Amino acid sequence: MQTENLKVLGMTCAACAKAAERAVGKLDGVEKVSVNYATEKMNVDFDGDKVSIEQIKAAVLKAGYEAKEEDDTKEVSMPVSGMTCAACAKAIEKAVGKLKGVESVAVNFATEKVSVKYNPKDIRLSEIKQAITKAGYTPLEVENKNRVDEDKERKEKEIKTLWIKFVISAIFTIPLVYIAMGPMVPWLGWKLPAWLEPMQFPLLYGLVELVLVIPVIIAGYKFYTVGFKAIIRRSPNMDSLIAMGTAAAVIYSIYSIYRISIYDFMYVDDLYFETAGVIITLILLGKYLEAVSKGRTSEAIKKLMGLAPKTAIVIQEDKEIEIPIEEVEVGDIILVKPGEKIPVDGEVIEGHTTIDESMLTGESIPVDKKVGDKVIGASINKHGSIKFRATKVGTDTALAQIIKLVEDAQGSKAPIAQMADIVSGYFVPIVFVIATLSAFIWYFSGQDTVFALTIFIAVLVIACPCALGLATPTAIMVGTGKGAEYGVLIKGGEALETTHKVQTIVFDKTGTITEGRPEVTDIVTTDVIDRNKLLQIAASAEKGSEHPLGEAIVRGAEKENLVMLKLDRFLAIPGHGIEVELDGQVVLLGNRKLMAERNIALTQLEDESDRLASEGKTPMYMAIGDQLAGIIAVADVVKESSAKAIKRLHEMGIEVAMITGDNKKTAQAIAKQVGIDRVLAEVLPEDKANEVKKLQEEGKKVAMVGDGINDAPALAQADIGIAIGSGTDVAMESADIVLMRSDLMDVPTAIQLSKSTLRNIKQNLFWAFAYNIAGIPLAAGLLYAFGGPKLNPVFAAAAMSLSSVSVLTNALRLKNFKPYK
Repeated sequence: MQTENLKVLGMTCAACAKAAERAVGKLDGVEKVSVNYATEKMNVDFDGDKVSIEQIKAAVLKAGYEAKEEDDTKEVSMPVSGMTCAACAKAIEKAVGKLKGVESVAVNFATEKVSVKYNPKDIRLSEIKQAITKAGYTPLEVENKNRVDEDKERKEKEIKTLWIKFVISAIFTIPLVYIAMGPMVPWLGWKLPAWLEPMQFPLLYGLVELVLVIPVIIAGYKFYTVGFKAIIRRSPNMDSLIAMGTAAAVIYSIYSIYRISIYDFMYVDDLYFETAGVIITLILLGKYLEAVSKGRTSEAIKKLMGLAPKTAIVIQEDKEIEIPIEEVEVGDIILVKPGEKIPVDGEVIEGHTTIDESMLTGESIPVDKKVGDKVIGASINKHGSIKFRATKVGTDTALAQIIKLVEDAQGSKAPIAQMADIVSGYFVPIVFVIATLSAFIWYFSGQDTVFALTIFIAVLVIACPCALGLATPTAIMVGTGKGAEYGVLIKGGEALETTHKVQTIVFDKTGTITEGRPEVTDIVTTDVIDRNKLLQIAASAEKGSEHPLGEAIVRGAEKENLVMLKLDRFLAIPGHGIEVELDGQVVLLGNRKLMAERNIALTQLEDESDRLASEGKTPMYMAIGDQLAGIIAVADVVKESSAKAIKRLHEMGIEVAMITGDNKKTAQAIAKQVGIDRVLAEVLPEDKANEVKKLQEEGKKVAMVGDGINDAPALAQADIGIAIGSGTDVAMESADIVLMRSDLMDVPTAIQLSKSTLRNIKQNLFWAFAYNIAGIPLAAGLLYAFGGPKLNPVFAAAAMSLSSVSVLTNALRLKNFKPYK
């Protein structure tokens, strides 16, 4: 099964998205298809043996839209020095054109630039530069233009075009309304010139209105081309409603001009050109405001894109060379000075510094980095200079992966969106039926043709389901973008919707609730030695050990700036501890078994040992000679945020469980410390998913929070899998939500965000449905039947545009979301 993301162009409402979905869904081999109107993206799962991507694109085209693959190719414009004539340009074209992966190359001798379109999977930019150098010319710094820039340019162009169309439309509609309404509403005081008086010169009056409405119809021509095509394909959409309504008004008005031309002057009152003009103008304004608002919903992506630095300083043959970020390759040695951004992901090989990773993780405190530590592209180097080896470049960097994840999430659909899609799919045909029936009912009940026509137009115009199509995707776009801002990466609409339903959250212990590495917590001594001396000797003894508990003791001594002593002898005793000789004395450091074997009495510290064990700590005994000197307790310490996060989850009414392979005593001690309700201890890695399943069988919606490879099956089994960003790639791949920081307070933040987004979606859907449910009966003349006013199609158009803008504005309110701290 293959999955492809296609860009779908030409959609104007949710009904269009449904039509494209239906067309592709009918193809043999297509398993699942989802079209998001707000992001203009189609996600399709299909069997490549049964159906090709070209057939899918053809199906979309047949439905009246255009499907494009996300282009993997890159386009660069590169200045080249050293050219002296047109033959030089030809030589460069020839040298670059024969490279594998280069799709097209054009050299402009006048501007001294080479434009290359190439596939980065097949060839690197540095290879293209080498080919130019070999041809005898010097390639300079690249002017890069990526897919995001092109997408941004396309949206900006669309907004500009809509604004121009609206302005042109308004310029002709304003005098049209003045001419049409002046004689009808004398109290406005709008006086027409004598030569345009409808009673004196009715034919001229009608023809002037026709001339004024033609540019407006041209400005809104897409409503007709798209709308009527959709009717022919039997999948009418929003444009179909506008096209039918305004076309009916214009055609009837042209018929009225014909009647006037044969001296039937009563038809001068039956001109409805201004109705069509105002409807098109208002809807173009609504479309413009909608395009601007839709552009704002994807600001999160733009912000993330802006984080990436443009250049990197690479060390080549002991020289510092500044190159474009696109040319950095895995294995390059990169120099970063204080205040500069880290260009790509890598591992520090020289130097020590602190790095601000807040733009990716949300963690405000700079992180210390030394040799061997990993650095993330786009983070800011605060103090020292470092050299690091590039490990991930281009689309493999953490930032690029985050951008892709957020893009995919914004393009996905929540289950609640399916309801809006289904309604939109049936809604437009039903509106046609209601409009036609309403018009006939009024006509046969004694009203004239003009009245019936007005009702027909008003129903068609007011019922456009734009707001329905925008209600869900815009809220999801803003919600996922806001989550990314706080370091909470939500992988899709379904995860965003399901998270708020969670009743039980299961936390893995090690690395999730705890720091994931042991630390010295207690030092208890006898009269033989003082505390610092005990820690100094223990650390000196463990300096040569690779055991995690030994490493914890060494770290503890280093924190207190204790100097390591020189050992005379070192012996590791597997499963027991170590034996060393120091200044002629034998020192033993290990567990109870080691002490028992060497006949060291523990009576003096027995109670202390039991107390430490009951708190989930591991006591390590130290004996000097044949006397017990003390105990060093080591434990995987609880993260600062754990207790606070669990308290907050309890306040939200969520049960909290902990799962661990540790013994029950240690697990209970940790659980007591942070306030956990339920402990699942001594669980083997392969059984974690089964434990989650048992909780689900109790009828609960379960979320699993973990960080390791062994958590991946449980993360996949849970209704919502939440991976800690500091964890493994496998865990992050299996999860629905990734927390970029290791702060468990982000778990309540994810749930809060889910609740806020879903509430916003429900508000949007309510207003979209309520507006249509209330608007259609009014347009059909319900109030008029009981002696009230008739709804003018002009007001119907204004209300329709307003509904879409109000839904988008409501979705943008999510930008004010702030997590509880």
